[in-house]
Amino acid sequence: MFTLARRRVRTAALALSAVAALVLSATTATGAAGASAAPAPAKQGPTSVAYIEVNNNSMLNVGKYTLADGGGNAFDVAVIFAANINYDTASKTAYLHFNENVQRVLDNAATQIRPLQEKGIKVLLSVLGNHQGAGFANFPSQQAASAFAEQLSDTVAEYGLDGVDFDDEYAEYGKNGTAQPNDSSFVHLVTALRANMPDKVISLYNIGPAATRLSYGGVDISGTFDYAWNPYYGTWQVPGIALPKAQLSPAAVEIGRTSQNTAAGLARRTVDEGYGVYLTYNLDGSDRSADVSAFTRELYGSEAVYTP
Repeated sequence: MFTLARRRVRTAALALSAVAALVLSATTATGAAGASAAPAPAKQGPTSVAYIEVNNNSMLNVGKYTLADGGGNAFDVAVIFAANINYDTASKTAYLHFNENVQRVLDNAATQIRPLQEKGIKVLLSVLGNHQGAGFANFPSQQAASAFAEQLSDTVAEYGLDGVDFDDEYAEYGKNGTAQPNDSSFVHLVTALRANMPDKVISLYNIGPAATRLSYGGVDISGTFDYAWNPYYGTWQVPGIALPKAQLSPAAVEIGRTSQNTAAGLARRTVDEGYGVYLTYNLDGSDRSADVSAFTRELYGSEAVYTP
């Protein structure tokens, strides 16, 4: 049971998180093309994020959870996991690739993406390495980085998405004769992407060579990101990036694998220490209301309700 002092700290932290979330929303929110972006019922607390493995699960799962108290969305951001950065060995260029499951989600945006956006849930596209040597950290020139940024922003515009998430894993830098990471590549990429889509979300899964190369030539892209989060599920680790607490998730949980006690403890710490984001991964199609409630009770003071 919380002491009176702890309850007061928690209440103050919730209020600060709510204010920070509203400010962040005002600076990053853009209604997706074709979406009627009606606001969800108000809730106080951190922004909650759900990565969905679309090879196995539906994006629509994110919209099936609401808060028993007030009816707000249990999740605020849904991430399509994942598109890939691939490498064309003939032209020696990186390109954006969608496997058949990601492509299916994008092609069916009217039924897979818009319903979430209409609930007020933002939908991002995560981009991941694909064992071909191409990655965010080894573009050989500013021109090459800008060309890939254009592919990303064109995709966001074409499918009415709310932004892009960078996950620098599985690139296998050096494969297929590709270069090792350099200091300028990710800075050029993110700078160009922000210029292309100034009002969309850009988030960082804080892992890999790109995540440690955020400054070059007097340009620091740390403040370009809307969010950054811990990539290690079941743990607490503050991302090493110069962003306000309101935009960071030190907590990361895998739904169904991270214990409910751990998920609750990480959520409690998120509120108590004034952080504004809570990251989850691998929400599947079964009723996970017990797992989700474990952290929504701490984040928002409410159980989560599952509606099939």
